[in-house]
Amino acid sequence: MTDSKQENGDKAKAPGFDANDLDPYLMKDPEAMAMNFARALENLGKAASAWLAPRERGEISENAVEPMTDMVKTLSKVTEYWISDPRRAFDAQTQLMSSFFGVWMRSMQRMQGESAAPEPDRKDKRFSDEDWQKNPFFEFLKQAYFVTTDWAEKLVTETEGLDEHTRHKAGFYVKQITAALSPTNFVATNPQLYRETIATSGENLVRGMKMLTEDIMAGHGDLKMRQTDMTKFAVGRDMAMTPGKVIAQNEICQIIQYEPVTETVLKRPLLICPPWINKFYILDLNPQKSFIKWCVDQGHTVFVISWVNPDARHARKDWAAYAREGIDFALETIEKATDETDVNAIGYCVGGTLLAATLALHAKEKNKRIKTATLFTTQVDFTHAGDLKVFVDEEQLTRLETQMEEIGYLDGSKMAIAFNMLRASELIWPYVINNYLKGQEPMPFDLLFWNADSTRMAAANHAFYLRNCYLKNALTKGEMVLDGQNVSLKAVKIPIYNLATREDHIAPAKSVFVGSQFFGGKVDFVLAGSGHIAGVVNPPDKKKYQYWSGGPVRGDYEAWLGTAEETAGSWWPHWQTWIEAKDATRVPARKPGGAALNAIEEAPGSYVMERA
Repeated sequence: MTDSKQENGDKAKAPGFDANDLDPYLMKDPEAMAMNFARALENLGKAASAWLAPRERGEISENAVEPMTDMVKTLSKVTEYWISDPRRAFDAQTQLMSSFFGVWMRSMQRMQGESAAPEPDRKDKRFSDEDWQKNPFFEFLKQAYFVTTDWAEKLVTETEGLDEHTRHKAGFYVKQITAALSPTNFVATNPQLYRETIATSGENLVRGMKMLTEDIMAGHGDLKMRQTDMTKFAVGRDMAMTPGKVIAQNEICQIIQYEPVTETVLKRPLLICPPWINKFYILDLNPQKSFIKWCVDQGHTVFVISWVNPDARHARKDWAAYAREGIDFALETIEKATDETDVNAIGYCVGGTLLAATLALHAKEKNKRIKTATLFTTQVDFTHAGDLKVFVDEEQLTRLETQMEEIGYLDGSKMAIAFNMLRASELIWPYVINNYLKGQEPMPFDLLFWNADSTRMAAANHAFYLRNCYLKNALTKGEMVLDGQNVSLKAVKIPIYNLATREDHIAPAKSVFVGSQFFGGKVDFVLAGSGHIAGVVNPPDKKKYQYWSGGPVRGDYEAWLGTAEETAGSWWPHWQTWIEAKDATRVPARKPGGAALNAIEEAPGSYVMERA
């Protein structure tokens, strides 16, 4: 073989640009594409009308709290620092342009078939399509995006003169902006979307804009983004199926008692206080995942508080009301139904925070009904409360309280937006891409059905929670006043099983660990694998994840984890052993309501059926 032939052969094998790779990106039917673009624009116009109409009619208040206002104000402080000094601004711009130039040079080398130093793999699943690596154009877009996001985050980190809260907010908002501007979110800059648009001649955009219109109409002028097929599930039919009866109710809750399945049951009944942000049936999704059913199977007499989905009538129901008319009402109901005063209690998330505060109130009043408390992903100290603290400062809270005062509650969609923003790259933009750009219906998923079944928050209750917990951190400071009495966690001496989850973005594990140290009695801290939901709802037969336990709850979270014992699988049996170690006495099984209370209706009751 001659040298020229050898050279040509090497070029043919070189990892450079191949014109054949362009074929999926070339338009095949311009006429069909033009027609579908017109149809997509027509549907987009309908979406815009659906968004504008309720605003023009005054149905959506212009005073509604929007993150955009605070975001602009916060980021302006970062911008002011960098532009106030021309040299500083020039250096920042030079760093960015230098990084862009490096990305450009490597892309040109690849285009010409030359080898270039590979960029580090970020393992970002948004860029999993092979053309993000193989195609020089899309690879350049990806690397330019990474360079820009790194630069923007560095600007926040290096801005001087920001207080801790403002820096936290600025970093959070920068992440929201960079997540929104990712090239994966646009048809022209996402290879998979581009190919699909070419292959369908834009039919995907027609479907997507139709879905966008439907979702804005479903949100009555706000985008109610679908994350699952809501038609495939129904509460009481596919989920919340554990047999039981509603045996008592008042203005803010129903009390459910579940049917026993064992001949004997633990003498101490079990009361579950779920969060009122979302609904209780996260613990009873289906028979295979149900923590409630599992507890019944272990011989617990299970009672659950099913909170009302509040409206304007409940505007003045504060934390004292939820403690007295919720937890205390449930304890009175349990005593009537079982003749028992001693109870084991569980609180989940904010339900756990309410339970902890109520225990402190009970300690002050010498009320000893609750003998053990189990807290699932519960914060009592909010020093390390994570990104949700971004939304709580005096200015934002005052605006929110003004808005809630107008209608008596916070709409559930507002909380849903805040929670989704915590993980925008997983909980917002993949659905924008799938629904509105690919035009594909989301798959049925019971957990996402529950997540979309949002609840409103009573104005006084929600304001008390945000102001006393996130803003003032009053509970662990001994400054919370509940029902007119100052309460302290140090007075809570009963045994506590405190469960955190390692990947929790709502109640970070470190925050839960630190909070454990404020109780006056022995706390067993247990850390489960996975996150806020999957780490809790982890049936033993699934053999998933793991948990860490052992060691006193003191010092640093990281030090505790370094010495904790890891056990494969679910923490549920470990908790059951802990419960029985406190009191394993058994009595004959009890029917719902006992001799004193008649059933009002079948579980899961009517309160949980109210949609926001």
